[in-house]
Amino acid sequence: MLTRFAIAPSGFKESLSAQSAAAAIAAGVRRVVPDAEIDLIPLVDGGEGTAEALASSSGGRLVRLSATGPTGERIGTHFALLGDGDGTAVVEMAAVAGLSLVPRELRDPGATTTYGVGELIRAALDTGARRILVGCGDSGTSDGGAGALQALGARLLDADGHELSHGGRELRRLTRIDTSAIDPRLAATEIRVACNPFNVLCGERGVARVFGPQKGATPAQVEQLAAALEHWATVLTRDLRVPGDLFGGAGTGASGGLGAGLAALGARLLPRFDVLLDQVDLDERLARADLVITAEGALDHQTPRGKVPAEVARRAKRYGREVLALAGTIGEGAHQVRSVGVDAYSAILPAPVSLTEALSRGGEFLTDATERALRMVLIGTRLAMRAERQSAAAVALSGTQRPSSVR
Repeated sequence: MLTRFAIAPSGFKESLSAQSAAAAIAAGVRRVVPDAEIDLIPLVDGGEGTAEALASSSGGRLVRLSATGPTGERIGTHFALLGDGDGTAVVEMAAVAGLSLVPRELRDPGATTTYGVGELIRAALDTGARRILVGCGDSGTSDGGAGALQALGARLLDADGHELSHGGRELRRLTRIDTSAIDPRLAATEIRVACNPFNVLCGERGVARVFGPQKGATPAQVEQLAAALEHWATVLTRDLRVPGDLFGGAGTGASGGLGAGLAALGARLLPRFDVLLDQVDLDERLARADLVITAEGALDHQTPRGKVPAEVARRAKRYGREVLALAGTIGEGAHQVRSVGVDAYSAILPAPVSLTEALSRGGEFLTDATERALRMVLIGTRLAMRAERQSAAAVALSGTQRPSSVR
């Protein structure tokens, strides 16, 4: 019988934080198994909620301040100082340049900026931080990190020596980068970027083509932005003397190319789960569960390429644990998640609803969907147990029968 559950979801963009998603799933489990042992493991992938989650798990704190948002307006934001005693700060790019901060009518990834990310890094340096962890995910930008570099002192100049304004579209006019005023403290600071290594800056799988449409770009704008980012990588490599591959290197496309921009400053681009999940002892907690339940906003062909449910499933399978995945929507190629260890998956919407309703009632839908899915799981479990008992009884019966004598 199932009694121990590990609930390890990510957040649902613009609807539920990872913590809220975990609580909603737990409520659904308790409807079916009231006395269940539930281990809540809300997971962050570098996107929304990362700074708060890591501050909480380490005994650290959030530092609140104002900075430049993705559309150029000043907004309230934050970064975290961890309680690890090592002087580590966490800058969550989504907290200052995330898609949820871009009004729908202003969603144009060619115009939005990561300038605020650079301001948060600078503010973290002001606290004396010796190590800065930058969480990438849920971005509303595609400027290659150009805005962040400008906030940190780089001057991006056109052919007439004028500085470029914000946005990835502007990078088409870039002629050279003046690095003479870059914050000198960066040279003595370790910057680690927690990113999806599958995201690259340029090419057919580059961020403009893969994520541009999700951020509001038209097909024509996608191609303009792709060309601008290729030009950006060329000038960055030349003027900052970058030894690595900014065009197609692992993680260079993180958060609309922020990975490439920070890598040019010497940051290390690291697989986000190597950086983030070990903070919560995930493997040990999955191993103790009878059933693992994970979730995310959309389950599709991209899920196996570095999303939370895929990573949870991979790790759970090391210990032979079954994995159920729930999602706001099931998209093309969702079946591929079985190859990474998800045993069953289901969408949470009970019927077609508007996007506004789906986002506002996400917790309710997730709780109900958990109950439905778990009742199905328990039917299967009971049937399997019944079949096992019947098989055992048949074996026992056959052992007591003796063939009659032949005369």
